[in-house]
Amino acid sequence: MGSITLEENPIEARLFINGEFRPSSNGKTFKLINPFTREPVADVHEATEQDVNDAVAAAKAAFPAWRDLSPQDRGVYLEKLASLIRESNGDLARLEAMSMGKPVSGYFDAGVAADNLSWFAQAGWSVQGTSSLNTPGYLNMTVKQPYGVAACIIPWNVPVLFFASKIGPALAAGNTVVLKSSEKAPLTSAYVANLAAKAGFPPGVLNVISGFGAPAGTTLSSHMDVRCLSFTGSSFTGQKIQAAAAASNMKHVHMELGGKSPAVIFEDADLETAAAQTQFSIKFQSGQTCMANSRIYVQESVAEKFLALFKEKFGAAVLGDPLDSTTSHGPQVDRVQYEKVKSYLAIGDKEGAKTLGGDAENGNFVNPTVYENVPEDSRIMKEEVFGPVVVINTFKTEAEAVEKANNTEFGLYASVYTKDLDRAMRLSKSLEAGTVGVNCASPTTAKDMPFGGFKMSGTGREGWFNSLENYLETKTILIKIGSE
Repeated sequence: MGSITLEENPIEARLFINGEFRPSSNGKTFKLINPFTREPVADVHEATEQDVNDAVAAAKAAFPAWRDLSPQDRGVYLEKLASLIRESNGDLARLEAMSMGKPVSGYFDAGVAADNLSWFAQAGWSVQGTSSLNTPGYLNMTVKQPYGVAACIIPWNVPVLFFASKIGPALAAGNTVVLKSSEKAPLTSAYVANLAAKAGFPPGVLNVISGFGAPAGTTLSSHMDVRCLSFTGSSFTGQKIQAAAAASNMKHVHMELGGKSPAVIFEDADLETAAAQTQFSIKFQSGQTCMANSRIYVQESVAEKFLALFKEKFGAAVLGDPLDSTTSHGPQVDRVQYEKVKSYLAIGDKEGAKTLGGDAENGNFVNPTVYENVPEDSRIMKEEVFGPVVVINTFKTEAEAVEKANNTEFGLYASVYTKDLDRAMRLSKSLEAGTVGVNCASPTTAKDMPFGGFKMSGTGREGWFNSLENYLETKTILIKIGSE
């Protein structure tokens, strides 16, 4: 019970605690449903409060020995895991197709995840402090030290990538980890936990649990032995985690949350490129990405031409079995998400003009959908839909475009398309977002640049040169120099 087989490799759906797979303490499981076939895929073990406590206790016990290893010695394990993930690309792609409907044709997660782990396998050497002789009679210094037990809570849309981007810096910095996967896509996290066991990670250094926000997530958020927590997911859940962290032990929290990202298309833009990139942004993963440009503002003078180009490309999706290599557009992750997207379609139908797409009326599929002339205060303009649904409105002036783009509580990503360098720089400064793409759109990012959000889109930044700091504390050491 609790496992399936992929190409003769047994795939666990149990909890990985203290170096061993085990069932939940009360034996409770939940069924993971394939969003395409709507048939059960696996019985996944649901972590209880006791299971979370056991995982944290294992991480706490393993911490001193792991902390005292050199960066090189810790990096050996991370590099081994990276290599195993690269070798497992096919299995991981199929697992995600069955778990959350991601087409195998567009699977990229494993390669990026492995690259992240390889980077952090070497990055531990960059953990450095400072020194000072500015206080007479003293040699003073700072050192960077790991927190101890770090909790990582990841989302379901790109789970292997988030698994690696969180445990990589956390472990490289010398922390031990308890990672909670999403109940919507837990199988690849369990698979990678098995790879970590093959890589030889010492027991307790990396623990992986599956389950729901309550009790697993809430227990981690309020646990007194968890000193640091990294979360990627919805802003609503992020607020709960922040409150629980504050009410418990003021654990350090950094979060990458939701978005309602705008793209602004000026009349001098390369419209062909702008249409191709912005339609991909909202169609990518069936619209189930936090930085998808779900609001597009196009200058009135070129609106008709842009819309024609956009719809031609956006509507060309091939809906079907995510395991089929010809499929480019999968279903929504589950029935709950499908019904949520449908509720926003009802708002759009009522308050705007639907000019493409709508409910596919085929299982959990939603066609790439365009709404026009939607009021700026509509819920479909204000709230994260997390589906292949875009609103395209027009503007006349640059000032109007900026005002509309910033009229949101989110601020994760924004794009501007123009050939005017001065205008591009003005908007890069005035758009309220953690990342601004000039003549490019999400999911374009840079590995060596910080990523995170303004406003309700998060706290802190992640990236190759930023993530280590999220898992380190700074200590000042004052050394009195004796006189001769």
